[in-house]
Amino acid sequence: MRRFSEEYLTATRRGMWADRDALADLALSTRERVLDVGAGTGELTRVLRAEAGGDQSTTGGGQVVAVDADPALVGAVPPPRLLGDATQLPVADDAVDLVVCQALLVNLGDPATALAEFVRVSTDRVAAIEPDNSAVTVESTVDSEEPLAQRARGMYLQGSAVDPALGSSRGLFEQAGLSGVSVRRYDHVRTVEPPYSGQALESARRKASGAGLATDRDTMLAAGVTAEAFDRLRGEWRAMGRQVIEQMRAGEYRRRETVPFFVTVGQL
Repeated sequence: MRRFSEEYLTATRRGMWADRDALADLALSTRERVLDVGAGTGELTRVLRAEAGGDQSTTGGGQVVAVDADPALVGAVPPPRLLGDATQLPVADDAVDLVVCQALLVNLGDPATALAEFVRVSTDRVAAIEPDNSAVTVESTVDSEEPLAQRARGMYLQGSAVDPALGSSRGLFEQAGLSGVSVRRYDHVRTVEPPYSGQALESARRKASGAGLATDRDTMLAAGVTAEAFDRLRGEWRAMGRQVIEQMRAGEYRRRETVPFFVTVGQL
């Protein structure tokens, strides 16, 4: 399973769920105990707690427990929380009435094993909120950014050992024996515009240095991309990053990225 930093999770999940209609099939207001698996730094946990009518206890609404295998990440989430792996949950059979995860199955080599665990510990519903990273769109005032992002994304998807384009989990849910499976789409839109945040400035710096792309080098090479082809792409990427910085200095840079997420819900 891929591991992520606290900064990465906060940046990529910040601002999600301004519109929570896509979560309707989770019936959160009726829940007594919810498990948020792969909770990371708790961005989804906070949404689930708000929608379940509670906070960090059982008083006044449903209890939402955050679970993650990384102690540094889950330690940042207010209790209740548990340290545990999605494929071996530290929870008894039938202990909760809803298990939910966000951007977890796309990062697992064997998502079916995790789903089997979700089914084991839930008495009512299981939900997965997963992106289709093959359908991400980018609009930018730097003309080269969108085509370069598309090329890099395609190389990464081909070489990935997991399924970053999972999106709808209907097939996995039905194979796990879940019924009444529903799927709703939710588009997470991330924008960069003046005044630029510290995160946006750091992202531009990483583009100009090629550092961000370098983290995906091994995955791209696994897709059959040659080292020379990767180096050419990185050179173009760095040039694009320098244009981003130039436009930022002039206050002209704008970027809009749309990541489609699919909320799959099944019943036991």
